[in-house]
Amino acid sequence: MPDEDRELASKAVSQEEQALDITLRPRLLKDFIGQEANKEQLRIFIKAARGRGDVLDHILISGPPGLGKTTLATIIAGELQVNIRHTSGPALERQGDLAAILTNLEPGEVLFIDEIHRLPRVVEEILYPALEDFKIDIVIGKGPGARSVRLELPPYTLIGATTRVGLMTGPLLTRFGVSMRLNYYPTEEVDKIVKRAAGILDIKVDDEGAAEVARRARGTPRIANRLLRRVRDYAEVEADGVVTGDVARKAMEMLQIDPMGLDMLDQALLATVIDKFAGGPVGLKTLAAAVGEEPDTLEEVYEPFLMQLGFLKRTPRGRVATPRAFKHLGRDIEGGGGSLF
Repeated sequence: MPDEDRELASKAVSQEEQALDITLRPRLLKDFIGQEANKEQLRIFIKAARGRGDVLDHILISGPPGLGKTTLATIIAGELQVNIRHTSGPALERQGDLAAILTNLEPGEVLFIDEIHRLPRVVEEILYPALEDFKIDIVIGKGPGARSVRLELPPYTLIGATTRVGLMTGPLLTRFGVSMRLNYYPTEEVDKIVKRAAGILDIKVDDEGAAEVARRARGTPRIANRLLRRVRDYAEVEADGVVTGDVARKAMEMLQIDPMGLDMLDQALLATVIDKFAGGPVGLKTLAAAVGEEPDTLEEVYEPFLMQLGFLKRTPRGRVATPRAFKHLGRDIEGGGGSLF
């Protein structure tokens, strides 16, 4: 297949996957599985705002990727019965980019900014009055003749999503009236998410098959939905189309995902710390170079789950593999990792 055709085919598959993800997203708060404490807060805040005929206060949603930040933002807009506009921190390069969006908002609308911690500082500064007073200051002209014009904005709700709340500035953080963190989902809740997705996609899956997918989904709905689709493919080609426990296990072996949900890079990361650096400590950039991945990807995507499992520790001197990691990979602690603790 020519390179251009291969690239087009890859884009088509990616677009199909994105369309399926959108299809699987719940539309109402009552259909959103898990995160009960956050859901209860939102239910009360939304009901109160609607009862007063007022806009909902600005909301910051933080947590690892794939836990439902974008989905929750869309649900909030739906519950408020208003439109939602999507953008992201990296897309807003200049003050004018954000000003154009803000001045075109309709009263009560929701503006969702993904990766809000990546907003350029110059753009973030015009967001302060826009959040507090629903006003923005725009500078017209350059040099001595430049003048500042203050524009009134319609009341609106900003929902920011971030995987790195620690990178946000204090002035921006304090302007959010509601701050909530999404945590990894317990296996029982992921099991419900898998069964719900199977019903929507018309996938035949039994209880054991759903449990097997849920157990390896890293407590993340996005991963659970992706794994379910790959297991479905395996079941249709190598079995009778039904996702049973045995079929799911064989599919996971093919995907090289172990019973704890660790994929090839997770295992390579732990093996590198243990085998090449005697269990650690090893610096993030050194570790990233050793496994051939970007430091930000390791820090934001892989390390949080490994730390959640108790396989990896972050220390002032670097990353350290724990005894649980040695045991999981079948390594001898005495043999490598004398500097472990």
